[in-house]
Amino acid sequence: MSTFIMGPALLFCPADRPERFGKAAERADAVILDLEDAVAPAGKAAARDAVAASRLDPSRTIVRINPASTPEFALDVEMLKHTGYRTVMLAKTESAADLWGLNPFSVIALCETATGILNAQAIAAELNVVALMWGAEDLVASLGGSSSRTDNGSYRQVASHARAHVLLSAAAAGKAAMDSVFINIADLDGLAAESRDAVASGFGSKACIHPSQVAVIREAYRPSAEEVDYARAILAEATQSGGVFQFRGRMIDGPILRQAQQTLARAGEG
Repeated sequence: MSTFIMGPALLFCPADRPERFGKAAERADAVILDLEDAVAPAGKAAARDAVAASRLDPSRTIVRINPASTPEFALDVEMLKHTGYRTVMLAKTESAADLWGLNPFSVIALCETATGILNAQAIAAELNVVALMWGAEDLVASLGGSSSRTDNGSYRQVASHARAHVLLSAAAAGKAAMDSVFINIADLDGLAAESRDAVASGFGSKACIHPSQVAVIREAYRPSAEEVDYARAILAEATQSGGVFQFRGRMIDGPILRQAQQTLARAGEG
């Protein structure tokens, strides 16, 4: 399992809005200063200047940089070399080669095109990659589609497949996985349900686009008192029973014990 932990709630902040940097960092577990989609082409240079002048905690700051195929990529990287920020999110990562210019950095590879999703396993294997994230809307756009979700708010099959593929690719390489944003800001119930699914599926964190979403994600990742008590109980029983055993009517074996350990880790006891 990956030891990279920066979450569970990661809040995007436009890199051309420096007056928001501090507030975003205070409200979330980590802030993602976005030099890519959140910034218009004419504002890229000013956004880089704003990031270079900022003084956020590097251990809780991610900088999303422009795709390796764009002229902005080299400018973003050169700027970051002169800052304390060493965790970057590479937008539209499509191959392992995209990462070769990022050796000084820990990289969150954002797989959000058809090519990037299909190459997720090779991307995750790169040594400087610490996590994978996926993006639904850019993916569907790259396919020529119009929406990642159905009328009831659930993901379309192709988006669900991409989500699972990125999660599996990250886990196979021993890297962390981050879940994509929930763009319907007003639907906090939908966000809560999706966040709970992210926790249960194995995503280590979830990105968000509005401060109101932070508390919802944190609550989803925080185990209930009952879940914590149960995890403690079966781990205590395991020290006496060993191997496979029954506990409160359930079979308990290695995978269940690892899930219990992960529950306690999310509760701050791991």
